[in-house]
Amino acid sequence: MLMLSSYRIGDPRGSNEGIRIGAVRYLPRGVRKEEYAARDFFDVWLPTVAPSRELLKWIGPAPWSESKWKQFTLRYRSEMTKSTDSRQTIALLILIAARTPIAVGCYCADEARCHRSILRRLIEEAADPAATS
Repeated sequence: MLMLSSYRIGDPRGSNEGIRIGAVRYLPRGVRKEEYAARDFFDVWLPTVAPSRELLKWIGPAPWSESKWKQFTLRYRSEMTKSTDSRQTIALLILIAARTPIAVGCYCADEARCHRSILRRLIEEAADPAATS
């Protein structure tokens, strides 16, 4: 069983969140790296599981149409499965989440329209491939 959750960067920490992983391409502006954890941003920045710069540029700012969000979802999932770095990072996150709580985070206010919800599903699917068959 994975101890996996997600959060919005900057929101107060939950009691069982564990390690906060910043699954974002860009670091927060105007914040010193020594302050990331203290300001409830993240404990570690992990851009290998963030959407690429190109994909972020393509989707642009929210809100997005249903069609564009579906295309983003497919493209992001493709990026995560085609890249060896991303696949290996997801494998590592599975091992960590099996032993201690982790939370993947992003800046988006709406989790349903945020890559962190997709990433969470990717991690869960990779941990239990039989569940997706």
